[in-house]
Amino acid sequence: MAQISKRFINLKKQCGALYRMSMNASASPKPVWVPTPPGPVLKAFGEEVSILLTGEQTDGKLTLWLESVPPGGGPPPHRHLREEEWFVVQEGRFEFLLEGTWKEMKPGGVAYIPRNAVHTFRNCGDTTGKLLVSTSPSGFETIFQRSADKFSKPGEPNMEAILKVASEHGIEFVT
Repeated sequence: MAQISKRFINLKKQCGALYRMSMNASASPKPVWVPTPPGPVLKAFGEEVSILLTGEQTDGKLTLWLESVPPGGGPPPHRHLREEEWFVVQEGRFEFLLEGTWKEMKPGGVAYIPRNAVHTFRNCGDTTGKLLVSTSPSGFETIFQRSADKFSKPGEPNMEAILKVASEHGIEFVT
């Protein structure tokens, strides 16, 4: 019994040391309140995105945004090499492709996509749908801004340039 107690005490000390090291590794982000979407609406891929939290605000931990998706809209199948992603359906009906299976989600439904998992979604309703989306770590706001810049140019979007932006940010489109 004494040996178990010693092991427990040693484990507790090690965990405490690891906790203290992790707390000192980087400064904690400051609280942020976002009463309304703060910035411009970014338009890319036929969708509109309002960034709510950036990596700068969250110490690189996550990006959070609201996404408006027209009926039938959604990205091609793809994977994120750097981020995990969460979706919460706010309005409308969406289908998510996860592990080769489509599943319909209504308001309140949540989908979690681990890093490297091939996925996509589409608005399967007849009205514009809204998603609350988050990626971790942050940085996804940059691809939206860079892609919106490409889509805002006159004429058809330069898909080669957009695919290059995606690749630079660790996104692979899958056929």
